[in-house]
Amino acid sequence: MPAIEIKSLGKTYKGNNRPAIADLSLSIDEGEIFGLLGPNGAGKTTLIHILCCIQTFDFGEVSILGLHLPRRIMDIKPLIGVAPQDIALYPTLTAMENLRVIGGIFGMKRKAVEERATELLDRFGLAANKNRRIDTYSGGMKRRVNLIAALMHRPRIIFLDEPTVGIDVQSKIMILDSLKDINRDGCTIIYTSHYMEEAENLCTRVGIIDEGHILQSGHPCDLVRSSGCASLENLYLQLTGKTLRDDT
Repeated sequence: MPAIEIKSLGKTYKGNNRPAIADLSLSIDEGEIFGLLGPNGAGKTTLIHILCCIQTFDFGEVSILGLHLPRRIMDIKPLIGVAPQDIALYPTLTAMENLRVIGGIFGMKRKAVEERATELLDRFGLAANKNRRIDTYSGGMKRRVNLIAALMHRPRIIFLDEPTVGIDVQSKIMILDSLKDINRDGCTIIYTSHYMEEAENLCTRVGIIDEGHILQSGHPCDLVRSSGCASLENLYLQLTGKTLRDDT
């Protein structure tokens, strides 16, 4: 069973003539690390919002782990985790306090919350700082807690929007290594990034999106080899062009 199955998906925002998503079809298997790559305004944010159950669509079919949107939305939400690009934490609470709130939102029992939070804080190197307020953390530390919050309820699929943007090299390496471990534990990862080299090394498969369409998808090495390009970044620029994209 695919983790995500999308058939002929379409979405146009009110007041816009150009669709944000245009007859898009895509299948992502369970256990993949799938990189969704595209310039600003390509449609990737709209697509992720639809898959995360926070945006409606106009036509097409979307199923998450065999459950169809929007009919089964309440059954889907507990199965997914989301780590947005903007830090989604309470800055005046400690890391542990934030995770207790998140665990409570997902209906976790207190003992399970404490055990899971302790496990993840240790895995991400934050155990010694768990009782510090988030607003005293470095950017890399905030990114790690942001990711931990999305993992608290053991989701089967996790959506990551630019999880390594603006952080130090050490935090970046820890996050990427931890994502590989989480994936080996059985979690499917959907990942967006503008860092092509990072995506090339991390993802089992990528999809390059522009103007609401998936232009190409496949294993990064296979796509690069078949295109004759020197790297995934070269292929990405070949497909999407070098024109600046300032719209979001």
